[in-house]
Amino acid sequence: MRVAVIGGSGFVGGYLVDALLEAGHEPSLLVRPGSEHKVRRADACRITVGDLAATGAIRTVLDGCGAVIYNVGILRENRRRGITFEEMHYRGAVRVIDAAKEADVSRFVMMSANGVRQPGTPYQETKLRAEEYLEVSGLDYTILRPSVIFGDPRGTMEIATQLYRDMIRVPVPAVGFHTGWNPAQGEVLMSPVNVQDVADAFILSLGDSDTIGKTCELGGPETLSWTEMLRRIAAAVGRRKIILPMPIGFMKLGATLFDWLPFFPVTRDQLTMLAEGNIAEPAELQLLLGRDLRRFDTANLSYLKQPASRAGL
Repeated sequence: MRVAVIGGSGFVGGYLVDALLEAGHEPSLLVRPGSEHKVRRADACRITVGDLAATGAIRTVLDGCGAVIYNVGILRENRRRGITFEEMHYRGAVRVIDAAKEADVSRFVMMSANGVRQPGTPYQETKLRAEEYLEVSGLDYTILRPSVIFGDPRGTMEIATQLYRDMIRVPVPAVGFHTGWNPAQGEVLMSPVNVQDVADAFILSLGDSDTIGKTCELGGPETLSWTEMLRRIAAAVGRRKIILPMPIGFMKLGATLFDWLPFFPVTRDQLTMLAEGNIAEPAELQLLLGRDLRRFDTANLSYLKQPASRAGL
């Protein structure tokens, strides 16, 4: 089956392309101008150059497809380039959903995010509005909400690589974020899920009618604190690291002053979402895959030992 992938050149998108090809599907990708070189196995894909504002390009991508995967997500806006939460998460999704209806492509799988809500941050609100638009579209939809995704970035970037670069590799203590003033009572908790497990969930959902009309959490097999994640990253690269507790409120004060600068590592909204945690139950994902899930451990973080050019550093 030919499957349209909107958002197929980034971290998760590359794994989606691999999984589709391995399952015998033909990916049809919408690729932003200048990003053609980022597509994995481009010779096995049908590529249309365009962006989410180009309805003609969207129609071309959907031509002859039996399903659509919408895998678009940004963590930070770049308003000068027109990259905003409103445009990428919501308006882009609306255009693709409408185009799928016009092209009679009824199967639609959407990448959302765990913890979306209203009211919330612009990231959370636009993701939720896209979900709601899809739910009333009449399409045979499945919405997948992963927790924080980790895995070999293969030249891009993901959470473990970023934490290694910013906190473990540098010759200063790492920061163990927590809410409130007592580290023991305000741990930031997450359910890190492996990118291969997420990609497999998308491909299996395409052919599983039981997932139609459902919104599924994708959580990894463990719930870990931010500090424990740092410890495991350090162990994976053979380092011992001092971790100093820090209230997220202190970092939010800095972000209030400086998050408009491109080099500042986090935004206020990102810290707000971090403080909320990101826990997702593993049961739905494990049932869908029919196997054990990959753990956030030394074996599955071994990619952090790769040369910097391969680890996205």
